[in-house]
Amino acid sequence: MTDNVSHRFDRLPPTSADCVVSGRPSRQDVLEWWDERFGIDPAVFDGYSFWEKGAGKLWAFAGDVPDPITVEALGLTALRVRQEHWKPTTDAVQRFGHHATRNVIELADPEARTFIAGEDQQLAWDGDWGYLIVTRSTVDDTEPLGVGLYLHGELRSQIPKGRRRDID
Repeated sequence: MTDNVSHRFDRLPPTSADCVVSGRPSRQDVLEWWDERFGIDPAVFDGYSFWEKGAGKLWAFAGDVPDPITVEALGLTALRVRQEHWKPTTDAVQRFGHHATRNVIELADPEARTFIAGEDQQLAWDGDWGYLIVTRSTVDDTEPLGVGLYLHGELRSQIPKGRRRDID
């Protein structure tokens, strides 16, 4: 198989040297990206396979199925690739984001409510610009809320429209 087929899931190859589909990242590329961008240890993804369906939508799946496979969904969407900046999904951040050690912004209650409502807000942040994991403190820990895009002093909520909530 050397073509990307839009309606079929294909498992990511282990390394770039194993890639046969132009533009497709490898498992190693994905693990390195999570580690470099968010400090998530590659071992967190042990037991997960990564799949591409279409051009650039990557899925994470805990299990094993034949490769390739034609199904509607497989696990959870994890990343959007094949664009200048890879973008993690809300599902992936909520599942794996608590392992992150960098590019994590913790919001207080008012800012967290604004973020969950899908609204952009001016916030000070002295870390990297780009996609961040947005969290909120809980009694015992912090909980990942989703993905934010930080540019020019503004945190832009990337919460999908159907999951936005007004919380009083």
